[in-house]
Formats: sequence, structure tokens, C-alpha cells
Amino acid sequence: MTAKPPVRLPIPRLSLLATHVGMVAEQVLRAFWPLFSIVMTALAALLLGLHDMVPIEGVWTAASVTLIAALIALIWGARRFHWPSRQDALARLDASLPGRPIQALTDAQTIGASDPASVALWQAHQKRMSDRAAQAEPVKPNLRLADRDPFALRYAALLLVTVGALFGSIWHVKSVTELTPGGDALVNGPSWEGWVEPPRYTGLPSLYLNDLNQETLQVPEGSRITLRFYGEVGALGLTETVTGAPVEDETPAETQATSHDLIVIQSGAVQIDGPGGNTWTVDMVRDEAPQISVAGVIEAEAGGQMSLPFTASDDYGVTSGTARIELDLAGVDRRYGLSADPEPREALIVDLPMPIAGDRRMFTEDFIEDFSTHPWANLPVKITLMADDAKGNTGEAMPYGASLPGRRFFDPLAAAIIEQRRDLLWTRDNAKRVSQLIRAISHRPQDVFRSETVYLRLRFTLRRLETFTEFGLRSEQRDEIAQSLWDVAVMIEDGTLGDALERLREARERLAEAMKNGASDQEIAELMQELREATEDYLRQLQRQAQNEGQQNQQGQQQSENQMTMNQDDLQRMMDRIQELMEQGRMAEAEQALREFQEMMENMQMAQGQQGQGQSEGQQAMEGLAETLRNQQGLSDQAFRDLQEQFNQGGQSGQSQQNEGRNGGQGRGQSHEGQQGQGQGSGDRQAQQGQPGAGDQGTLADRQQALRNELQRQQDNLPGAGTPEGDAARESLGRAGEAMENAEDALRQNDMAEAIDQQSEAMEALREGMRSLGEAMAQQNQSQPGQGSEEGDMRAQNRDPLGRQQGSNGSISSDENLLQGDDVYRRARELLDEIRRRAGEGERPEAELEYLKRLLERF
Repeated sequence: MTAKPPVRLPIPRLSLLATHVGMVAEQVLRAFWPLFSIVMTALAALLLGLHDMVPIEGVWTAASVTLIAALIALIWGARRFHWPSRQDALARLDASLPGRPIQALTDAQTIGASDPASVALWQAHQKRMSDRAAQAEPVKPNLRLADRDPFALRYAALLLVTVGALFGSIWHVKSVTELTPGGDALVNGPSWEGWVEPPRYTGLPSLYLNDLNQETLQVPEGSRITLRFYGEVGALGLTETVTGAPVEDETPAETQATSHDLIVIQSGAVQIDGPGGNTWTVDMVRDEAPQISVAGVIEAEAGGQMSLPFTASDDYGVTSGTARIELDLAGVDRRYGLSADPEPREALIVDLPMPIAGDRRMFTEDFIEDFSTHPWANLPVKITLMADDAKGNTGEAMPYGASLPGRRFFDPLAAAIIEQRRDLLWTRDNAKRVSQLIRAISHRPQDVFRSETVYLRLRFTLRRLETFTEFGLRSEQRDEIAQSLWDVAVMIEDGTLGDALERLREARERLAEAMKNGASDQEIAELMQELREATEDYLRQLQRQAQNEGQQNQQGQQQSENQMTMNQDDLQRMMDRIQELMEQGRMAEAEQALREFQEMMENMQMAQGQQGQGQSEGQQAMEGLAETLRNQQGLSDQAFRDLQEQFNQGGQSGQSQQNEGRNGGQGRGQSHEGQQGQGQGSGDRQAQQGQPGAGDQGTLADRQQALRNELQRQQDNLPGAGTPEGDAARESLGRAGEAMENAEDALRQNDMAEAIDQQSEAMEALREGMRSLGEAMAQQNQSQPGQGSEEGDMRAQNRDPLGRQQGSNGSISSDENLLQGDDVYRRARELLDEIRRRAGEGERPEAELEYLKRLLERF
């Protein structure tokens, strides 16, 4: 019987080799992972230089333990390691294939070998197995060791060696050879190593003394010089004069240290005595104290906030600064309530502003604070600026004498109350005198006070002051009375107009902060609505103030040319523009428009006459439509809040987020429970006129119906009939009425979403009608000049700050032709060429270039 010749398997050699290598890796990892973990841990300790931080005995002990552990791990792994053969690789590769084709190829036919059909079938089977074996792919090795290393010690060792490689140094590994008997340190004799580390705040790099050839070192004060000696103990010695320590007698060799840390506090020398030693002359650079000085004059804003520019500098940078404010008693006008000796008060210590980014070695900043409520406000003081550096040095400027800025009160009554507050804070001995003066001030309230609330609050404060004075006025009681007097004075000075302006300023600041911080669209929409409400409140207060002043002054008094007169529609367009810019993502332009809006609101003055007296028919119609628009806005806001409450069934009525009432007028009228809200909207006026929907009577649908009826009445009495502009206004109001009727039907069906859409269309139609009516009024005024009406006289002098005539209907734009002359097209081309020329000059400020770019894009 002849032996069967070896079968040549059609297996890809690369697949078989890769499978074999993977099996070898499996055996190596399973057998020697403890050895690898020990080696990696030891290498990490060497890279991190841990052997330099412990005594040499500890190093030898750790090295012995490591070597013994590594030897045990090596023996343990060698006993468990099994080298995989080729047959093992074939078996794993065969197990990964369906039908085990490799095993089939090594088999021989034993039955039916003489039958041609059986032989043909066997050959076909071998052919199919051969094709399948030829497609074999490498088998991935199983490198999981969780069953052998349940505590993941191998990963801990890998983490340690990774940290050592990232934060350690290969030079630390080299130094371990110097610790071995017969190593380089003993063969080559004693050696040393040294570094100079400047203080971290200087930002200077460390110096490696072994690589320096210079003999003179310039180092900052407080630098650390580290020296390490290797070799026989006592072979090298150190002599230094930079630390200021006394020079001692020669130290016995057996007690000499092998490591030295020197802190440089003076110039001197450092010398290493012994074979291979060196000497350096250390020139210490002293850390000078920072310098600070006042860079201008103190300035005060209208609200009392002070601003004082200052300049500070330091060789390595200023870390902090303070301002000490002390009363200049010698400069005080010691009269009236200030004639008595003041109560002692500690100096004011206030932190100075530091640059957030940039170089602090020299900078200029503004010291901004508000000391309006401080007892020293508007009194002479001495301001001393101080700066500190990282080392702790302090620089102090010359005292700066000035009057401490505070808020100025122009109302005589408010100024008198503030003066008595100052006297009370000066010393409690003035309490009786202050009581007498306040009682004299408030003796005849009808001649002095414009508000009964202010008078009652002042009298209440007076009674408390007299009571406290009778039983002994304490410091905390004095401060409480002073705060109450301040509040009364502010109420007299500002009144309700100041409250409305503060609310407007807060709404603008919140909206600007939301745009900077990337708030969501819903948050910005809510803040925008808050700004609209605050603006409407401020305009109402301005109108009320203008009416009060008009009653006190003569009717023929005219506005100056520098005052700006605006109406509700202009402000609405400005806020719509701001919202449009935010929706388009143009936040920088939106912030600029918001700042311009705030400045305009703070400086504007509404021109309002008596209701129905001295006003034209068109003006009355315009005011009525503006009131209707505000009422419709309030109803839309309430419908939106009711829609929110449909999805917040768990909350009580009127407690959903941003819910401010049900009345509708400004969205801040009657509350859900029928309590009086914060403002007076259309419900108050309707209640006075006897219209339906007044107060909390009736549903939103009834109030919408009443508002539609009111619009119909206004549409019937609308002026400008027969003119294109007047007909366009009537058409827009007709569309507004249809939208209101649809909104009413939706409200009765409790379809809040549809109602809100229809109300939005009604408000947009109302705005278009008001624009058309304004154009009709302008056309009428142009066609009938010289009538001599009060409105015409005011508009004749209604110029913008540049001296140009403003647009029709009080708009902030100008109707004048800016391109005067015959060849206006040539002039336009010249202007456009000039804009392009300036836009091409790269040295211009970035803000100006962006503005010129926007002009080119627009025109």
C-alpha cells in the first residue's frame, strides 16, 4: 500500500501567516502580561524621576523587589507559553470557514473509489471545498485578558507609562546608571547637575547650568538654584553668598548633603568645590514695586457715577489694584450741618479694574464707581491709588484731591432733603436739627409736594427719626432713616417718569445680554415684547409729563429746533427693524440699532397737546388708531397666554410663565382672579366710556367685538376722503376689521392659534392704515400752506439735529432732497466713488470699513 502524497492546500499564504501571528500574540499576552505590567510600571517611575526623590536605599529596595517580581513573572509566563504550530493555524482558519473546507481537502475517498460516478462526485466536492478555502480571510486573534486580569492591572501600568512619557524625561532614566555600583559616577569621578528656576510669574525660562558656559548669571529676585551632587559623598562641596545665610565652618564629609536648593535674595557668587566644580557670579535683578498714577481728571455722569482714568506699570505685570478714598476734612466747608465734628468713618477701599486680557506690564484703565449714596458724596476727598505685583510689592500714587462725585438733584425740594440726609450721616448730633428742618419743609404740603404719596412717606420718616432721637439714635437706625430720605428725594426728582425709564433701560440691557449670550428665539421674542411694553409705558409717562408742563406754561411756547419729536408708529418701525435683524442673525447690527434706540428714547420728548383741543381732525384720528392698535396688541398677548395655559393645565389660573393679566391693554391689566393689574390698558378707558369688555366683564371674544366696533366708528369718521392716500387708509382699516371679525369667531370657538393669526393680520393692516393716513395728512398740509395752525407752526420748526426738515407725520427721516442741484446723477456717482475709495483704504478703523461696506451693499 503506497503512502498518500501531501495535499497542496489552496489557502492564501497571507491569511495563514496573519492567523499564525495572531495566535502567537495571544499566547505572548496571556503568558507574559504580568511581566509587561511590571516593566511598564518600573519604566514610568524612571521617566517621572521618582528615584531622584527618595534616598538611595529606597531606590535599591524598590529595584530589588522589581527584579524579583519580574523574574517570577518571566518563569510563570514561560511555563504557560505554547508556541502554535502550522496545524493549529490551519485548524483555526478552517473553523472560521463554513463546512471546514481545509479538513475536507486533506481527506481521501475510501468508498466508491472504483465507481466513476462516485469519483466524479468526490472531485466536484473537492473542487467546491478548494474554491471555498481559497477565499479564506485572516482570523482575528482573541486578545481579551479580562478573565486573567479581572482588576485591569495591565491598563493601570499602561496609563502610568503614558503619563511618564508625556510629563517625564528620558534624562531621568539615564541618571539611574549613576546609582549603580561601578557606574559612571564612580568611574568618571564625582559630578554635579544644576538648574536656575525663575519665579513663575516672571514668565522666564529655566536655565540648565551644565549647558551654560558663561560665568555671570542675571536672574530675577526670588529665583531658585537647584544643585545635585553625584558620586562619593563629600567629594563635592558648595559655597554661596546669594541666600544671605551665614557662612559656616567646614562641614564633615559624612554629613554633607547631595542636593541643595538656594533662593536668591541678593547678588553674590555660587561655587562648587571639588573635581569638575564651577563658579558663577550671580547678578540679581530686583523686582521693583509697580507704579501707578492718575491719568486725567475725575468726571461724573448725570446719574452720579464717577470715572477716573489711571495708568499702571510693572516690570512683570500688575496683579491687582485698590483705591483708598479718605475724607479731606480740611477742604470741607464747615457750615450749617457740617460745623460739628464728624463721626469717624473708615476709609473706602475699592478694587481697581484690571485688564481681562493682554499685557499688564503697562496699561491704562478707568476707575468707575457710583458713590452717590455714600455720606461723603459731593464732599472733598483724597483718592490714593495702589497697585500690587505677584511678589507682593505695592506701589502707591500721590493722593488725588477732588470732590467725590454723586448724583445731583435739581428739584429744590429733593436737594433740600438730600442736604439733610448728608447732615444726618455727618453726625448723629444733627438729628434734632434735621427733624426741625424736615418738619418746616413739610409744613404746608399743598404748596410744595406734587404727590401725596411722597408727602406721607416723608412724614412717616420724620416721625421715625423723632422717635429714634428721643430714645437714642443708633447707627443702624440712622442708616435706615438715611436710606428712606434718599428714596423720597429720588421719587421727587424722577417721579414715575424715572421708573418707566429705568424699566426701559433694564429691558434693553436684558435684550442686549440675551443677544450676546446666544439666547433662543423664544427668549429673544419674550424680551422683545418686554421692551415694547416698557417703551409704551415710557411714552405714556412722557405724554403725561408734557401735559402737566403744558398746563403750567403758556400755550404759545414752542419746541426748540434741537428737540426730537417722534410718534408711536416711528418707534414701532424701529423695534420691528431690530427684531428683523435678530431673526436674520445680524446680531452686531441689531445691538447697534438697540443702542441707538435707547439713546433716542432717553433724549426724546413727546409733543402732546390737550386731547381734542388744538388738534386737527387727522391728529385725533391718528391717536385713536394708535390706541386701537395698542388694545389689539394687548388682546393678542392675552390670547397667546391663554394658549400657553391650555398646555399647562396643572398650574393655577394666571400663573403660567410670563403671564401678566387678562385685560389686554398692554397685556398688563386685570388679573385672572379679577385683581387689579399693574397698568391701565384699554379696559380702564372702555370702563369709563361704558363700552363692552371693560375691566374683566366679558370674554376675549366680547372684547374683540367691542374693539372691532370701535374701529368701525373710527373708519366712518376718517378724514382724507377722495384722496388716494385716504382711500388706501380706509381699505387697510377695512381689512383690519375683517381680520378682527375672524379673530372674534375663532375666539368663540376656542381656537386660540387661529385667533392669534387673525389678530396679527389685523395689527399689520392697522399699521398700514396709519401710514396711509399719515401720508394723507402730509399731502393735505402741503396743499394748504399758511393756515397758521399750531400744528403747522410746530412742524415748521421741527428739524432734526442736523437742521433738516423731518419727514411727514413726525417721522425721523427727512423729506428734503439731499442731492440739490441740476445734475443729481453726477453728484450721486461722485458720492458712490468716494465711498468706494474710502472702503479701499485698509488703515481706516474696522467699524468704519464695515459701515462703508454696508453702504455699498445697500446702494
